[in-house]
Amino acid sequence: MKGLAFWAQSTVAAWGGMGLLLIAFLDCSVLSLPEAVDLLLVWLVTRNESAVAYYVTVATLGSLAGTMVLFWITRKGGEAFLRKRFAAHRVERGMALFRRYGMGIVAVSAVLPPPTPVKLFVVLAGVSGASAVRFGLAVAAGRLLRFTIIGALALWFGDEAIGYIKEHALTLGLLALAAVLAATLAYVAWRRWRRQDAGGI
Repeated sequence: MKGLAFWAQSTVAAWGGMGLLLIAFLDCSVLSLPEAVDLLLVWLVTRNESAVAYYVTVATLGSLAGTMVLFWITRKGGEAFLRKRFAAHRVERGMALFRRYGMGIVAVSAVLPPPTPVKLFVVLAGVSGASAVRFGLAVAAGRLLRFTIIGALALWFGDEAIGYIKEHALTLGLLALAAVLAATLAYVAWRRWRRQDAGGI
């Protein structure tokens, strides 16, 4: 793991934003690098504050691309892949949440920090045959919110941002969850208003 972490930091140091995009892609697809993207995003922002929007964007795009690869792999592999990769009790719990909340739980898991089982919900979405477009939008929204928060904290706290995130992980997670729920409610209300407006024409 230390070797991977060193390689990740060296890649980002050499390639900047494109290195961050690569690490985010690998973390969300074939590798597991807990908090690596968060740490590297903070590291880059503290060294070039004017490029914060760029770094947030490439981190989001890399995560989205890697997640979509995993989504398509599991769609092909089916439930056997799911059962082999995750413990049975986690699968059952994840399935219950996915059945109840659908893409909402995907978006929320994309925002929350480790040890949130993001990949479990990605696999569940793939196995269930969920819409790739809706899935991609949920992941993109969640990751964009997550990395925007981390980028903002990096601007405010500098290199101490990661320490602040770890210390206030629960609070930040609840705030992010509230933002996702508010956006979801606003979207549902807008859809309902559109249907009523169309019906009245």
